[in-house]
Amino acid sequence: MAPEQPEQAPLVSPGSDPEDRAVEAALRPKNLDDFVGQQRVRKQLSLVLEASRMRGRSADHVLLSGPPGLGKTTLALIIAAEMNAPLRISSGPAIQHAGDLAAILSSLTEGEVLFLDEIHRMSRPAEEMLYMAMEDFRVDIVVGKGPGATAIPLDLPPFTLVGATTRAGLLPGPLRDRFGFTGHLEFYSTEELELVLRRSAMLMDMRVNSAAFAEIASRSRGTPRIANRLLRRVRDWALVHGVDLVDARCAGSALDMYEVDAKGLDRLDRAVLTALITKFGGGPVGLSTLAIAVGEEPETVETVAEPYLVREGMLGRTPRGRIATAAAWKHLGWVMPPTVAAAMPEDLFSVEQEDLPLDDWSLPES
Repeated sequence: MAPEQPEQAPLVSPGSDPEDRAVEAALRPKNLDDFVGQQRVRKQLSLVLEASRMRGRSADHVLLSGPPGLGKTTLALIIAAEMNAPLRISSGPAIQHAGDLAAILSSLTEGEVLFLDEIHRMSRPAEEMLYMAMEDFRVDIVVGKGPGATAIPLDLPPFTLVGATTRAGLLPGPLRDRFGFTGHLEFYSTEELELVLRRSAMLMDMRVNSAAFAEIASRSRGTPRIANRLLRRVRDWALVHGVDLVDARCAGSALDMYEVDAKGLDRLDRAVLTALITKFGGGPVGLSTLAIAVGEEPETVETVAEPYLVREGMLGRTPRGRIATAAAWKHLGWVMPPTVAAAMPEDLFSVEQEDLPLDDWSLPES
């Protein structure tokens, strides 16, 4: 048997891979003035950092939340640069024991910025140790076990914790309350993404006209990470085809080849909608059944495809399962039958439906 090939990450997935991280490091802005978008968070954060510099103290702890790919890591790097402080980077999944966190905290220097990505995935003992470290800059190291165990207090130098999370609701209240500033990052507008692309194209020494920037931005799902990834694929297409100046036609041809359509939907997104319509009559259908129909894992469909399809109003989540909306039928070039339209729930996009928990609402399957 031939060795199994590693699965390639979707082109429009907001997640990052090693190549992305290497390129993003070169494209990331180094200060708040160069950071595009997130005007509200940027102004508030600028005020917090300026006040800390004027007082000559470490900045308050900062919590950054929002979907992946919007700039949480970039803002953490900027905070360290603006405070002229060293940066220590770790992540929640890497801290599974209180001792792991104690080792990191005890090695911090005064004023250092500690960045914890996916902070909601820390273990509970580590979270409880972090409470005291954030508030009192001290931790208690427990030595020994049983009746002979003793707690040794360890004083910490003042530091700034920057936590990033894609699921702020999973953070316990006591931890959330200890952050002095909380910023929620929103999806970018097409105009903001064009500014991101212009800066990236300049750094990559690409010649791209305004129409091409607009074409790429419109297919980027409101996410700078995806926009930069698509720009790199357009650069590859232009290099192979000998194109010196990228226009809208070239950008469209390149992204069409990578199966990213005018709405930003990729192969998986269209496969999900097509299966819903052609195999299940528009739904409702359970998540597991839908995933089998498109040949993917249920977690992949739920975390990669569904969020954007729901946000674009093409897929609905109901207590009976997933359904394709009229917008999905129209986007794929089909007309929704009157019988299907009549069966659509009137309150599909009501507050109650939007607040459904992110789990499998499918009916039991035989």
